[in-house]
Amino acid sequence: MMAIVACSGSKNEPAASGASSTEPAASSPSASASASASESSSPSADEPGWKSDTKPITFDWYLNFAWFPNKWGVDPTSQYVTKKTGVNINFIVPAGNENEKLNAMIAANDLPDFITLGWWEEGVKKMVEGGLVESLTDLAKEYDPYFFKVADPAKLSWYAQPDGKTYVYPNASSSPKDFEKYGTQFTSNQTFVVRKDIYEAIGKPDMRTPEGFLNALKMAKEKFPEINGQPLIPIGFHEFGPAGNYSFLAADQDSSYLSSFLALPREKDGKLYDRTTDPEFVKWLKVFRQANQDGLISKDVFVDKRAQMEEKIAQGRYFAMLYQRTDFAAQQNVLFAKDPNSVYIAVDGPANANMDPPTLAGPAISGWTVTLISKKVKDKERAIKFLSYLISEEGQKDLYLGEKGVSYDTIDGKDQFLPEAKKLMETDRSAFDKKYGSSYTFWMLMDTNMNLQWAPPSVEPFKQLEDWTKGKTKSYSEFDLINPPATSKEGINLTKIANEWGKVLPKLLLSKSDAEFDQIMSDYVAKRDKLGYADVQAYRQKLYEENMKKLAEFMK
Repeated sequence: MMAIVACSGSKNEPAASGASSTEPAASSPSASASASASESSSPSADEPGWKSDTKPITFDWYLNFAWFPNKWGVDPTSQYVTKKTGVNINFIVPAGNENEKLNAMIAANDLPDFITLGWWEEGVKKMVEGGLVESLTDLAKEYDPYFFKVADPAKLSWYAQPDGKTYVYPNASSSPKDFEKYGTQFTSNQTFVVRKDIYEAIGKPDMRTPEGFLNALKMAKEKFPEINGQPLIPIGFHEFGPAGNYSFLAADQDSSYLSSFLALPREKDGKLYDRTTDPEFVKWLKVFRQANQDGLISKDVFVDKRAQMEEKIAQGRYFAMLYQRTDFAAQQNVLFAKDPNSVYIAVDGPANANMDPPTLAGPAISGWTVTLISKKVKDKERAIKFLSYLISEEGQKDLYLGEKGVSYDTIDGKDQFLPEAKKLMETDRSAFDKKYGSSYTFWMLMDTNMNLQWAPPSVEPFKQLEDWTKGKTKSYSEFDLINPPATSKEGINLTKIANEWGKVLPKLLLSKSDAEFDQIMSDYVAKRDKLGYADVQAYRQKLYEENMKKLAEFMK
């Protein structure tokens, strides 16, 4: 499951080619829908609905991730699923800006059969509130009650709309009960990493204090000014965007790696807490300001997009990174193949004055992405039945392990990857995706809790990164889904505030002195207040309290 949980993407892949017009569904949607409806006039709640109709059909499936590189049907796993269910998939992936493509489709009311995007994206609300997508719960009642047997009631309830219906289903989602059951195995993507050989060469310094942190960056730059003829980049971050940077703070999502490392609370005494002005957060932003003044932050980090960062990671040019570990898995493999000592390892990074352990974001009930079925779907019945199959244990096993005898077999009494498949997965993920297509190459509805029963033990160079996060993860479910709709007064204000932060953050880091930093921060807080911050927080507070009640219900 490498490099699949992404904050943002920049690898462009042209959309997959169109569906064949010879297939019954593509040439006559209404005929196909009525035919399949008549074949299963009384759907069973106990039997997988997809088995009642396995005639060939192609669904168009839009992924709002420009970096997604794979096509359905070129690997044995997707071929096996198509052979079994009759369902073929034509993936549509934007070539450039994801939101422009999605917004254009929404405006034209021209949505493909399935749509997958991040749960936090405004497009979800636009499609649901605009009546452009089907209620999954209504479709299940009419065509496939088996859905309710395989869907998690907590997830359906979490995403239920005011009308009581649920229009989306999440992947990589963990409910409070999941956290109780699997919590010790849960990992976080949030890591502070250093290049192993350089870190060891400078004496494995403690980087938890401002002094230790700055000193380590200095030593790394002095001892290793160049990597293969290119300047060393002492510290790297996520890419800077309109609303800030995940490594520090992305104001629209309130996502902040630095706050997690500093173990800053997101609420105090039941009230949402403003981490942006927390003294520890400000203190550490000033540490990064000092790092820039000392020539320890490269200008590249302010402009590089993910593609450029991946190239530099593969070259091992960063000494340290406050970065998402799964986003550089492929590059970590490249480094490992060249020299196992040149890989990135997780270490204790910035800490608060008490040296509290970090509180890293673990899996949450909102998951990572959500999938919707459009009102324009070719065949409602086949669509909901296929979705039921995908979220069922059978579908999860098919997409995780693949076809028996091809990518996995029963070895020593346990269903597990064949040694050659496992080796390729661990050494060249993109080649594995093309050759086998399993291990959630197609992650749109992956259940990361269910897959623990089949997942092989982690190996280096990934094991150390994962193990380091275990025991430090927390669920922040209660803070999801609390932002106001973008078109509401509060939502418009939040966008303005987030965009203001996006401009201010680089200025803070590039400021010439602590006094200038203080002035910029003070001006930002004043402007934020003028832009309606209090109203935004009041809106979010109300939803946060509702979330707390919902989560308490799930634990009963």
